[in-house]
Amino acid sequence: MATIRHQSVVDVPRDRVFAYVNDYQNVPNFMYGVTRFDPTSETTEGVGSTFAVAMNAGPKTLKSTVQTVEWVENEVIRLESIEGFSANTTWRFADADGGTEVAVEFGYTLPGGLAGRALGSILEPFMGQAIKQTEANLSQQVSQQG
Repeated sequence: MATIRHQSVVDVPRDRVFAYVNDYQNVPNFMYGVTRFDPTSETTEGVGSTFAVAMNAGPKTLKSTVQTVEWVENEVIRLESIEGFSANTTWRFADADGGTEVAVEFGYTLPGGLAGRALGSILEPFMGQAIKQTEANLSQQVSQQG
């Protein structure tokens, strides 16, 4: 599994940053490349909630169903793929001077063989940029909230 990690500080209180990330309706707005993040369960937050995800990664659209496997209010949200493209995302939130430290970890598994190598050549440069742009989007959007 390839893993990308990024950490930053957002000048907004932790409860507001967590609430913004936790609201599934905001995900396509701040998460770079995500075009769909729709609930597939009755619950839309917390352990057990599931979502259908589509992410444009260059010329390829990756589809997955993810489930929340860890959720602690204002601390952590961890999603794991249960179907489709294998990807796991963990968001961690901690108090920082004047705001919130946000740490995100995105892990993904590529298929084997030629298809996996071809997909890897598309995904590797995309993922690093996607994480940085996601952080910038999140910082800007959560700072503009009242």
